[in-house]
Amino acid sequence: MIEIPELAFGGLAAGTVSALALGSGLWRSRRERARLRREMTGLRHQAEQSARAGAEEAERIRQAFTAELAHLATRRMPAEASRTAHPHVPVPGPVGPEGAATEPVLAALRAAVLQERKRVDAAARAGMRGTTREIQASLYRLQDILHGLQQRYDEPELAQDLYSLDHENEQSLRRAQVAAVVCGAWVGLAREESHLVDAVTGGQARLAGYRRVKLHNHLDPGTALVSHAVEPVAIIAAELLDNALRHSSPDTSVVVNLEHVHNGVAVTVDDAGVGMAPDERAAAQRVVAGTDPIMFSDLGDPPRMGLAAIGQLTRQFDLSVDLSTPSPYGGVRAVLLVDKHLLSRVDPALRPAAASTSPSTRTGEVPRPEPLAEHAGHTEHAHAPAPRAAAGSRTAPAALPEPDTHQPASTP
Repeated sequence: MIEIPELAFGGLAAGTVSALALGSGLWRSRRERARLRREMTGLRHQAEQSARAGAEEAERIRQAFTAELAHLATRRMPAEASRTAHPHVPVPGPVGPEGAATEPVLAALRAAVLQERKRVDAAARAGMRGTTREIQASLYRLQDILHGLQQRYDEPELAQDLYSLDHENEQSLRRAQVAAVVCGAWVGLAREESHLVDAVTGGQARLAGYRRVKLHNHLDPGTALVSHAVEPVAIIAAELLDNALRHSSPDTSVVVNLEHVHNGVAVTVDDAGVGMAPDERAAAQRVVAGTDPIMFSDLGDPPRMGLAAIGQLTRQFDLSVDLSTPSPYGGVRAVLLVDKHLLSRVDPALRPAAASTSPSTRTGEVPRPEPLAEHAGHTEHAHAPAPRAAAGSRTAPAALPEPDTHQPASTP
């Protein structure tokens, strides 16, 4: 039998254990609550820091994007607009990675500016075509009047003055014709098949310094151009010779060689001028190649239309001009290549070349050697005509260029 004191002692021990267990549970619960409170405080602090960092990042992004927009509006967009007219103008890049989003804006601006430039250029070309058409008609009427006066009067001094005026009028016609070609107009003249040397001599006769041109004809007699290529070749030859004469000393000669090549005929123009730098030559080559459209704003002030006209004609008539090689005389070498499909043949016995052109050094297919003195005499006779020969008048004596090498006086 258990005694009462022992029972009380057992109950007291059980109560003590229970109290200790309960106190330990309470203590652990209190520690857990403190830990949770600390964790919540830390999370709240982290949330506040994250919110503060997010706000700071958002403010940084806003400021960066604002700076990017200001950079786009004040630097990049004006540079991009200028670059459409002047490709050498650099366009600044974005300030930061946020600028990648502004690239579509530049692309849209580029397209809009180019479209507007084309519209303005087309309007300018249309107005210029109308103006040059009226100028050409007026100059053709003046040419008719001068030709009539040449036929009416036989006084030598008066005839010399008339031929000088006719030559000046011919130069004005050439400038108006070049401007019309640059504006997209047709060359304005239709000719019959003509000797190629006559077309080159016709272009030479349209220039003020034509006496400095020394032409060497190495073509087979009867080498001619098809009708639609005569006037373009004459215009291109005139512009190439004009550039050579303008950019070389007045006491030097411009040498022209007409030679057969594998794919047709090459007209080579060499001058002894200052030449061009490689970048200038490359830019000129792009213009005369005619691959890229030329706008008026690209021609300078005053506009330089000679090379642009050559580019228009090479593209329209399947001709090619090369300016990539320096001249052996120190200046510029220009080579006009006329392909076989633009060549024809006329009977030199029935339709001889103009008396003022350089005689061919070839007979048939075999080159004919000539004594040096005789060749020099031919050259002097062919390239130093009287002033009246340069006018290309149809009323000129037999020693002057034939009418198919110059602009007729009938229809403008």
